[in-house]
Amino acid sequence: MIEPANVLLSGIVGSTAYGLAGPGSDIDRLGLFAAPTTAFHGLTFPEDSVVSKKPDATFHEARRYANLALSGNPTVSELMWLPEDLYETRHPLGDELIGIRTAFLSAKRVRDSYLGYATQQFKRLEARGDGSFSADTRKRTAKHARHLLRLCVHGLDLYTTGHLRIRLDDPQRFLDFGERVAAGDVDMASRTMADYESRFDTTPTPLPNEPDRAAVEAWLRRVRALFFDAAG
Repeated sequence: MIEPANVLLSGIVGSTAYGLAGPGSDIDRLGLFAAPTTAFHGLTFPEDSVVSKKPDATFHEARRYANLALSGNPTVSELMWLPEDLYETRHPLGDELIGIRTAFLSAKRVRDSYLGYATQQFKRLEARGDGSFSADTRKRTAKHARHLLRLCVHGLDLYTTGHLRIRLDDPQRFLDFGERVAAGDVDMASRTMADYESRFDTTPTPLPNEPDRAAVEAWLRRVRALFFDAAG
């Protein structure tokens, strides 16, 4: 695994965090790091993401991470909501980020992002037909279906409560859903999408109309101040 310098926060995400991992599941890691502040003073900016495979790990530079999270990106945002035992690196500025995680939230972006990602999963399911495909394709289809339901459940929970519970209460429900859709019941996925879209439209939310960009900006400036080296 390639890990950049100055990691502020990192942890295990994905299926392991949700409680959906099986014997052959990959362990996905996500984190953010701070590039030296003087690296932004030249003609080119430093690399804003570091990605490695086997093991799968993605680290975003602090500015990129903040902008992705402000856009409502579910994959990126879940790093701030992990159960304590899944964190692997916690710098004080990473703890500060966790402390302001609600500053990234806004009603429209949560709704649009989670339903948008779920729709992407649904389109993959539609393209795979009626269940009469290879075992490998069926396995991938079940995975897409599980994550469609997971995105709907996580998104509505966050939209309704203002808090994201990463670990699923009933993982078997998602596993069964994936197998049923992979067996050919794509209509079940379609009905689920329609149901959750309706719930989003009719459920009150405590989330604000806009994220608290000032709080995020203040955090990022603290990152830049800490990692400034006048001699760099």
